[in-house]
Amino acid sequence: MESLRTVVQGLTAQLVVSRTCSLPLCMRLRYEPADPYIVRAAFFPHSDEPVEWVLGRDLLTEGLKGSAGHGDVRIWSAVGHGDQAMYIALGSRAGTALFEVPVQDVKAFLERTEALVPRGTEAGRIDWDVELAHRLSQS
Repeated sequence: MESLRTVVQGLTAQLVVSRTCSLPLCMRLRYEPADPYIVRAAFFPHSDEPVEWVLGRDLLTEGLKGSAGHGDVRIWSAVGHGDQAMYIALGSRAGTALFEVPVQDVKAFLERTEALVPRGTEAGRIDWDVELAHRLSQS
């Protein structure tokens, strides 16, 4: 699903429980040019409300080529289940969750975001006066 202003990619992630066990989970990636540096990743557990994480678009792109991130968010690509997979580790005080996602789906999503907002042009998409006013109003 995609509009002129938004890129959305639904995919099936695997929540890695152990070396031999994983659970399928619906996941949605969402990119909006108004917030050009970020990708919203929503995970849909079967019985709960979606859980949303905000990831850097550059971090996802770097994760296609190797290991990226540190701390609460780490992303890397590797061979998994016979196909190339991307792993996304998300940590919080409650613990860490590891997701395996099809690298081709993430790559296709990122290509569509870059067609909408080419890398290196993100800063030109931000209305800095509005952003500054918003930040100052939160102080």
